[in-house]
Amino acid sequence: MGICPNCNGLYQVIFQCPSCGENMEDSGKIMDFYDDYSPYMEIDDLKLEDGYPNTLAKQQCPHLMSCMVCSRNEIVFIQE
Repeated sequence: MGICPNCNGLYQVIFQCPSCGENMEDSGKIMDFYDDYSPYMEIDDLKLEDGYPNTLAKQQCPHLMSCMVCSRNEIVFIQE
């Protein structure tokens, strides 16, 4: 089990919007948006069903990044 530095406040990932160039806001782990209980489930269990086949093996944490200027959303894989 890896530790996501962004989720645990070790450092903050800065990602620029590919459309407008503004900094995007981290909206959290993509798995937290699946249903009401997913934020309380084991992260490694959710990675088995997150739709991204290598997140568990490569120890990556998929985050939803949102641009507040142009409303674009991107999934960013943060190395744990």
